[in-house]
Amino acid sequence: MDKRWSIKEKGEEDKIAHLSEVLNIDACLSNLLVQRGIETFEEARSFFRPSLDHLHDPFLMKDMDKAVDRLNLAIQNNEKVYIYGDYDVDGTTSVALVYSFLSKYINNIDFYIPNRYEEGYGVSIKGIDHFAEQGSTLVIALDCGVKAGEKIDYAKEKGIDFIICDHHTPGDTLPNAVACLDPKRKDCEYPDKNLSGCGVGFKFLQAYCQFNNIAPDSLYNYLDLLVVSIASDIVPISGENRVLAHFGLNKLNTNPCVGLKHIIKIAGMQGREFTISDIVFKIGPRINAAGRIDSGNDAVRLLICEDDQFASEMSIDIDKCNDTRKGLDRDITQQALDAISNNPELKDRKSTVLFEPEWHKGVIGIVASRLTESYYRPTIIMTESKGFATGSARSVDGFDLYKAIDSCSDLLENFGGHMYAAGLTMKIENIPAFQERFEQYVIDHITEDQQIPQIEVDEYIDLSNINEKFYRILKQFRPFGPENLKPVFVSHRVFDYGTSKTVGKDASHLKVELIEEKSGCIKQGIAFSMGDKLEKLQTGNPFDVCFTIEENVYNGRSTLQMMVKDMKFPYED
Repeated sequence: MDKRWSIKEKGEEDKIAHLSEVLNIDACLSNLLVQRGIETFEEARSFFRPSLDHLHDPFLMKDMDKAVDRLNLAIQNNEKVYIYGDYDVDGTTSVALVYSFLSKYINNIDFYIPNRYEEGYGVSIKGIDHFAEQGSTLVIALDCGVKAGEKIDYAKEKGIDFIICDHHTPGDTLPNAVACLDPKRKDCEYPDKNLSGCGVGFKFLQAYCQFNNIAPDSLYNYLDLLVVSIASDIVPISGENRVLAHFGLNKLNTNPCVGLKHIIKIAGMQGREFTISDIVFKIGPRINAAGRIDSGNDAVRLLICEDDQFASEMSIDIDKCNDTRKGLDRDITQQALDAISNNPELKDRKSTVLFEPEWHKGVIGIVASRLTESYYRPTIIMTESKGFATGSARSVDGFDLYKAIDSCSDLLENFGGHMYAAGLTMKIENIPAFQERFEQYVIDHITEDQQIPQIEVDEYIDLSNINEKFYRILKQFRPFGPENLKPVFVSHRVFDYGTSKTVGKDASHLKVELIEEKSGCIKQGIAFSMGDKLEKLQTGNPFDVCFTIEENVYNGRSTLQMMVKDMKFPYED
């Protein structure tokens, strides 16, 4: 599928010149900073040198004082406290972090992860009944709860208070909880609205430490769990999240908790420096797989354990769940692709809405993402659960999926999510009407540009400008992620040096060696899944290349290489 290169607007020249002068760096790097809203020496110093002192006062969050008071009361009265969270990575890391920390201060504490298939997402009636049976009077709900009004009322009838730590968009009415911590509340003036669910739980504990004069270092010991949440939940790596991710990666790279250490080991990742991408593609899916295939409780047990033997056994079990997940993902994705390709009407639509009652509920979100990549349009994949159609939705860049689903809310039993990802449940008989209404909304609101996959390019660059000093400073932009993506560059009119070749078992990849005519500079790179472009490279015509810059370490020797994202051939004879 052809991709459009979208070139970011260049920053103001005077600001770029100022940063180049005060920081003594290349204008290209200064432009990258200005694009990220960094315009002064002080802002650049904070960006390049993150500090935990830069974290906001947790009591700026609405209801934080109420939450801390209620927790202190529970500890004082020796109440039974449950830590409750969802079965995905954000939920299980939230529970592991809060449980691990509070278990040092609460004798009567336990955790609860709802079963994906029996209870579904969020606060469940079954869970509340369990808390009542166990004599619990306080539940801390993490990564869920902000739209669970009726269930919180049900808990209240049973004498159970809830402290909600959520980061999803609230409904019109907040639950009647003791405290509802959510930076996305309309009446909440907390400066950073983009925390993960685990991040909100962390701020709650930060406030608890602050109020009770507990040294924050004891809480910072769990930042490796928090960065796994930040990376896996795809929240912006900017503001407070970037500070937390920076120090979380430091902890993950130097002294991870026992559970994460064994996940790293079974994923074959020892001996390397971990990045946000490593968490997204290697660590997160394994934690997620427990809740998708078996039970999210297993993920929490692994993340809170301190015994190497137990952690080793648990990590093996979770890895097996991940293998099962990958098989289901592969098979169901192919079935969904076949369903579209064999039906001209489905193929020509602006959206994809598929329902198959036998598809595995634990992987439909992944399948929705795969289909979005293949057809690049808003996608909803549904299966049957408890007599209803339940599904996961994914969007394309710039299209508000949540609003599209909300426009069909009268056909739904419930739904939740945000602009790019959502979940929904409806009566099976409503599927045809939903398909048509959703399709019509997409037709009416999606733009032409939103239907073409695009690569956002930060800056044009000459190959001769890519050197060790340039990369040394570029590395300080890390950690990379949403709102601080790895910079993408374009170089114009480069040529094949004559040594580029296909590589890989099926010759589907390209190992390239490119030369810049005006400087004679030569750079090497790798272009995955672009083996079919070798002939065009070898014509002798110049072309444009789009890439990121990576460090390649081989036999102890470090070299810079291009990770090619795309090539265009506008100069053909």
